[in-house]
Amino acid sequence: MKFSRAFTMIELIFVIVVLGILAAVAFPRLAATRTDAEITKGRADVATIRSAIVSERQTQLIKGENSYIPKLSSDTTTLFTGDTDSNRTLLMYGIKAGSGSGHWSGTDPNYTYKIGETSVPFTYDKDTGKFTCDTDDEYCDELVD
Repeated sequence: MKFSRAFTMIELIFVIVVLGILAAVAFPRLAATRTDAEITKGRADVATIRSAIVSERQTQLIKGENSYIPKLSSDTTTLFTGDTDSNRTLLMYGIKAGSGSGHWSGTDPNYTYKIGETSVPFTYDKDTGKFTCDTDDEYCDELVD
């Protein structure tokens, strides 16, 4: 009787089918995970920006001034660093602007955060100090709740 140490064709086909089924189940979950990560990053950025606006306003109140920061950015490559014209800073290191998914872009007072192919617009109101999302789409709600 001869013993073979190789796999038969049926065994190889069975393994390929099982791997195909696992890949078909796992791939959509990985795509959703990327979007969830971009939403989480955006939520953290929005919370940081809003907190910095309030902190900067409190600094101005201590100095006796009753105004919000006039601009969130003076530069289009590094956003949310503050207004260099009035020497008022917001985020010490800012957020690097980009055009891809998971990045911020724009100029004061209009900014955009991109999730996948969807751009979510934000506006800064220098009179009220509010940094708000301007649309009623699903991502807007997820970024600001």
